[in-house]
Amino acid sequence: MSELTESQREFLRNPFVGTVTDLRPDGSPHTTVVWVEVDGDGGVSFNTAHGRAKPRYIANDGRVSLMVVDPGDPYRWLSVSGRATLVDEGADDQIDRLAKKYIGADTYPFRAPGEQRVTVRIAIEKIDSRGLDPE
Repeated sequence: MSELTESQREFLRNPFVGTVTDLRPDGSPHTTVVWVEVDGDGGVSFNTAHGRAKPRYIANDGRVSLMVVDPGDPYRWLSVSGRATLVDEGADDQIDRLAKKYIGADTYPFRAPGEQRVTVRIAIEKIDSRGLDPE
């Protein structure tokens, strides 16, 4: 597993949205916007809900790519790729942390009735970046 540098971790602590690409069953890419968090174990994660396309596709094929771009400088970015796993435990707490980070809300305000949240953890295999570390 590749590890993020401290400057890459710090970059991901900003409320910059990411785009995650997973693979549909036919192999075509599926890309959506996500809120991003650095895991305590050095991986990167985001949150979604069961029943949506992302967790279905990831359960079928865990290969994903995530890119985060600084909205103030599009040439400052971080991209990670690796294998994703779905984790139910702690997902409700995570979406509340992400709501605080991204919109300043103490709890996630967009939860649908009966919705089951899931954390998607990426075990990083490859890291690319620009503008974050000396090249």
